[in-house]
Amino acid sequence: MEGKLGLGLNMSQQLVMTPQLQQAIKLLQLSRLELIDQIREELTENPILDEAAEIEARSKEKDTPTIDDIAALEERRESAVHNHEEKRAASESKQEEYWERFLESYANQAPVPSGGGRLSSEELPSLEATLSSRSSLSDHLMAQLRLSNLTDEEMTFAALVVHNLDDNGYLRLRGDAPEKEREKKKKPDRDEPHPWDEHAEADDDDEHAKKKKKKVDEPVTDLSAEDIAANEKSRAQTITLEDLARDAGLHPEDAEEVLRLVQSLDPVGVASRDLRECLIVQAEQFGYDDETTVWQVIDKHLPHIERRNFQAIAKELKCDLNDVYDAAKLIGTLEPRPGRNFSTEDPPYVSPDVYVVKTADGYAVTTNDDGLPKLKINVEQAQALMKDPKAKEFVQNKLASARWFVRSLDQRQRTIVKVTQCIVEKQHEFFEKGVEYLRPMILRDVAETVGMHESTISRVTTNKYVYTPRGIFELKYFFNSSIRRMADEDIASESVKQAIKKIIAEEEPKNPLSDEAIAKRLEEQSKIIIARRTIAKYREMMGILSSAKRKQYY
Repeated sequence: MEGKLGLGLNMSQQLVMTPQLQQAIKLLQLSRLELIDQIREELTENPILDEAAEIEARSKEKDTPTIDDIAALEERRESAVHNHEEKRAASESKQEEYWERFLESYANQAPVPSGGGRLSSEELPSLEATLSSRSSLSDHLMAQLRLSNLTDEEMTFAALVVHNLDDNGYLRLRGDAPEKEREKKKKPDRDEPHPWDEHAEADDDDEHAKKKKKKVDEPVTDLSAEDIAANEKSRAQTITLEDLARDAGLHPEDAEEVLRLVQSLDPVGVASRDLRECLIVQAEQFGYDDETTVWQVIDKHLPHIERRNFQAIAKELKCDLNDVYDAAKLIGTLEPRPGRNFSTEDPPYVSPDVYVVKTADGYAVTTNDDGLPKLKINVEQAQALMKDPKAKEFVQNKLASARWFVRSLDQRQRTIVKVTQCIVEKQHEFFEKGVEYLRPMILRDVAETVGMHESTISRVTTNKYVYTPRGIFELKYFFNSSIRRMADEDIASESVKQAIKKIIAEEEPKNPLSDEAIAKRLEEQSKIIIARRTIAKYREMMGILSSAKRKQYY
């Protein structure tokens, strides 16, 4: 068989991702804030693009007034001067009468006692200094520490403690647990001697120390990326309470006393090393010592309190069950996170990408263009640059890029409006009656209606928010899986969650419903067939505790 060479034509279809198409897809999946940053970046890089407001301002500056405009302006000025003179004469007579009355009343007043010389405008604080700002937890604690009678070393140690607190007000150090501090103090030997110990002895086993140092310095092999990351994290958290005391020049035995002083500041329980210590510090401030039931419950039985196993606590403490109830009730009033009121994190604010407004004809969908720069092609700038033959190719490329960018922005806004209108049509009962009437819907339903691909609908609805008469929602919120109902159409999973939440809100606190009971009640009331494990999953997603932890014993 002989091989021959030849030419032939073959027709095939393939999708080519042009730069313009890539840019349109990129803009489509950006959030509102990311889109604003992208527009600002494009304005900086492309000299042909400009904001519409700036172009209009420059065009107004170039407009020259005509002779008729100047004559009309002179007439208005003359009439304004004439009216101003009449008003000034009338106001001067009124001011004379006002000052005569003021001087008479001022002469009859008693002299004002002098309280020191008044400050001049230069001596007064600036406007920025008078503005109020939120006080942080460290500033609040340091202001209280400055009023105490601490020595320089103790103040330095307290400042180190304060500046090592986390957002919840806990002192997160890789040291021994608070309950082991007493056992640690009983140990006669230390790993390394402290300079304040009079009878401290150096480590005589030099060979052992060298081997230990060599073992630490040896490279670690056969470790995964997770092991290396964990090793780096543990190295970053090797600081202990003794290290803080050593840095401050304070004896470790005095460090615990200074720490107890910091913990007694407002908010009480701050700088604790765990939940147990935080609650014990607060209980001691209320006058409960280690002989009381409250103190003992916090010390040894916090896991039982979490599981509401009050009978086990009463059995181990050999006390009455009502005393355990009273202790649990008081523990519930304590603050487990003392630093939460001093959180400096601002709440997140959402700016909707599209508005859904109810009108007489139904619901109107409009885009939110507030804050988005309105782009226009600066024709004058392009014509000026085109005069240079060397810059002609550069200007043509930038002009094409500007046209595609403006077109992609417009296409993005149109696509979002189109998809939102489809969602409003399919979820019309939700907008009219509420979340209980939210229908099951998937990306394919919207994609088939608007004639787009599911991936495009996914990009449109990701990180996009819509303002509705019932609140602000992410566009992804309206896509829910379906739950089967007997002799009726399916219901959305979000509606089932709200139904579960409503049933739990109406239950008896002392006899809460189990997940199995909630499933039976949904089947009886709404004909919803749902498994018990699905109830548990939805309940955990909404942050609702189990029936054993929801039960109120007192």
